[in-house]
This record gives sequence, C-alpha cells and structure tokens, in this order.
Amino acid sequence: METSTTLLSASTITNDDVVNLKQEKLGKLQDIMLDITQGKIRYAVLTSGGFLGMGDRLFAIPWSALKLDTANKRFVLDVGVERLKNAPGFNKDQWPNMADPTWSAAVDSYYVR
Repeated sequence: METSTTLLSASTITNDDVVNLKQEKLGKLQDIMLDITQGKIRYAVLTSGGFLGMGDRLFAIPWSALKLDTANKRFVLDVGVERLKNAPGFNKDQWPNMADPTWSAAVDSYYVR
C-alpha cells in the first residue's frame, strides 16, 4: 500500500511556492491560520507581488482551495494571476478579522467553486 504525506508541520510548508495550473508563480505561503474551535486549518496566508518582502500583498486562501504538489514541494491554486491581483487582500500591518463570518464568506466564495 502506498502512503502519502498527510501530516506536515507548519514550519515545513512556510515559504513554499504557490503556483497556478499554468505553472505561473503566484507567491509563497507565509502563515497558516488555525480554527482552534474546529481543530483544522482554515486559511493559508499567501504573500505575493512585492520585492524582497517590500510591498507584498497578503491573501487568505481557503485551505480547501490549495492542492499539495508533493513532487515539487509546493502548492497549486486554481486561479489566474490577474484574478489573484483582484482578490480581496490586505497588507502586513492591517490584517482583517478572519473570524468575521461576512469576511469569511466573501473570501471563500472568491476561491472555492
């Protein structure tokens, strides 16, 4: 029986690349947001668009929207570069209230189809 990677530490995947289905680089995973009441990962925080950490935009990506590419040690997100540029994002100094149901619904509907 073949086994797959089902348990990874957050530090193992932090800074992993995120690409789209066209293999275009979208950014890197910066952080993981845990829903401690349900005991699961809720969002991966993607950093994108800056240079050497300056001017980056952050995006909360629903964990369910990401697919692990174990062969290349990265994640795949089914979204085009332009769609990501127009996604609801935030900067590193002004994080949204990710527990807000209205905010969560808007973000989830943007990525999960």
